[in-house]
Amino acid sequence: FWQLHSRKLEIAFVLWGLKCLQDLRSMPVPRHMQAGCTRARFVGLAAVCLAFCCFDACVVQAFYIPGVSPVNYPVGDIVKVKSEALSSSRTQLPYEYFSLPFCKPEGELEAEQLNLGEVLAGARVYFTGYEFSMMHDERCKILCRTKLTKDQVDDFASMVEEDYRAHFILDNLPLAVVSVHETEDGPSKQYDVGYPIGAVHTEAVVDTNDNAEKDHDSEHEDDEHDNQEKEGSEAEVQLENNEIYLHNHLSFKVLVHTEEGFDGFRIVGFEVEPSSIQHKAANDDQDFRKCNNHVAGEGGRCELASCSADGLQMADHELEMLRLDNVGEDGTEIFFTYDVKFQQSDIKWASRWDLYLEMQDEEVHWFSILNSFMIVLFLTALIAMILSRALRKDFQRYEQAEFGDDVQEETGWKLVHGDVFRAPEHPTVFAAVVGSGVQVALMLIILLTFASLGFLSPANRGGFASTAVFLFAFMGVSGGYFAARLFKTLRGTSASFSATRLAILVATLFPATAFSIFFVLNLFVWSQKSSGAVPFSTLLALLLMWFGITSPLVFLGVKLGLRKDPYTIPVRINQIARQIPTQPWYLNKYLCYLLCGILPFGAVFLELFFILTSLWMHQMYYLFGFLALVLVILFVTCAEITIVLVYFQLCAEDWSWWWRSLFTSGACSFYLFISSVFYFYSRIQATRFVTSLLFFGYMGLFSFAFFLFTGATGFLATFVFVKKIYGAIKID
Repeated sequence: FWQLHSRKLEIAFVLWGLKCLQDLRSMPVPRHMQAGCTRARFVGLAAVCLAFCCFDACVVQAFYIPGVSPVNYPVGDIVKVKSEALSSSRTQLPYEYFSLPFCKPEGELEAEQLNLGEVLAGARVYFTGYEFSMMHDERCKILCRTKLTKDQVDDFASMVEEDYRAHFILDNLPLAVVSVHETEDGPSKQYDVGYPIGAVHTEAVVDTNDNAEKDHDSEHEDDEHDNQEKEGSEAEVQLENNEIYLHNHLSFKVLVHTEEGFDGFRIVGFEVEPSSIQHKAANDDQDFRKCNNHVAGEGGRCELASCSADGLQMADHELEMLRLDNVGEDGTEIFFTYDVKFQQSDIKWASRWDLYLEMQDEEVHWFSILNSFMIVLFLTALIAMILSRALRKDFQRYEQAEFGDDVQEETGWKLVHGDVFRAPEHPTVFAAVVGSGVQVALMLIILLTFASLGFLSPANRGGFASTAVFLFAFMGVSGGYFAARLFKTLRGTSASFSATRLAILVATLFPATAFSIFFVLNLFVWSQKSSGAVPFSTLLALLLMWFGITSPLVFLGVKLGLRKDPYTIPVRINQIARQIPTQPWYLNKYLCYLLCGILPFGAVFLELFFILTSLWMHQMYYLFGFLALVLVILFVTCAEITIVLVYFQLCAEDWSWWWRSLFTSGACSFYLFISSVFYFYSRIQATRFVTSLLFFGYMGLFSFAFFLFTGATGFLATFVFVKKIYGAIKID
């Protein structure tokens, strides 16, 4: 009955609620009850909307979100492996998996539908051709045999030298290479997402003072330098003769879990061990065109001299590795093979992401929180000293001067009461900057709240970026509202004449900057034929979101803000501005910006290091609880340091505090960009010019967003502080 008639009941209930609201609105209301009735109408409308959502949730059909609902695989069920991308921390340019001549499955390649975040990250999901039969172990299974030209071999070699890794997905779990690290509690298993498509071994020639030469081989790693110094001598090391090997054999291990509560098996882990093997056919007369996904040697077909269904035919030290740097002009022939092993695990499906998201260096994160907390305590103590001692003495002195027989000359911050709320230069731009900062801050707060509560699961690939974009778009109404109300406070009744200009500034200040940088960088990425180049359709969708959602909401927010009363100012503004006396050297604005920006940055720089590592080294970051706490500390630090500086500035009879309060707390973005420059040259070994453009372009944009919300935080806190202290004294 409910399934048949719930929609009718839902519509009837909503219509009845709207009718009640209409009757309530048309009812005559006494003047002294109008404010309460307005709130009642709002509550009634909210109740109707909530009831609508509740009724609608009852009739929504159940749906499956990948990675959220478990999938049970019966024995023998076929499980297919998908590719996501090829990525490298040295180039920051992702590529499609099949941009290299890997084995392609039969038929046309069909890409999966992706969300906005996945497209922006450069992911392109395809079926790879690797397929497993649940709980059936297989050895030396031939994926394909392919003939590569010299140019194709060079493409492989180039990407191997740039440390590219292939990213696969099985049941929405990323493929990972297992590494074991020794800890105080014993060996610890860790995951490195993706596998390197090859390896580079370098032959080093050592020239000593005695003209002796010594050759040795060492594996090429990220932190290896081209020049090494031998301790105790003046030896010079010249690296040459790079040996490049391709990982053409993958040994997969699929961890599965089963229990009495369900039938079949659930995948809880996906591991791989890559290796390089120069496979050779056991008989040159064999036809390998029909050997794809066939176990080598099974049924007397597809025999290889190097391996078979029983495993490797030769010992590891006897196997010849597949080398790419010595291939002739005729190219080479390559066999791609793989093993698969299923292993039952005690890991439950609900905790299968724990190993991927295992927090490294937990003590460092707690040290970061403690460091930030100590900075906040220091600033809080400083604020308390100012409020409890300096301000109290000021209030007592002003009261004594008011009731005393002798009229004392006013000094300090009270002397500028007639100018402290005078509008700053370029008030429209100032209000737009504050409104944009509020928009970014609210987006961050809501985003981290959802992430800390676990709503943005890592299983939902691209969900974090997609949510951030949509939240920023819908927060346009808040940015327009705060900007308009602040502008009306600064300009009074003349605010409506510049409402359109203000709305355009708020709607374009950050979005236009972000889109311009993104579009220019996207052209460079497109020139590299990278999958990170956003398609034209996605760019068009972003533009439609900007002009169709963000901009109208900003205009709506400006309209709502202009309808509200301006913020109350406790003093009157003099018609003639007071001359600002010469300021002491320590209140120089540029010096204050440099010094005051250190403290907010110092409160968050350790956590920012982990965020940069996650962004640019392709590591997972899921410590949103830590990040939310650090963000709160950042807001408090920005507010307190700005209040202290503005108080000292007002005591020096300098009433032009508006822009200074914005730049004082926003100056920490300068240190953020400087630290990113240091991070680039110390951690990222860029091999292409485009990599540098991408890094500094996006870090500049990130620093600008950082400036907006930290500057808005400092200004709003200072605005409240200034209103409080001038509202607490009596002005003639």
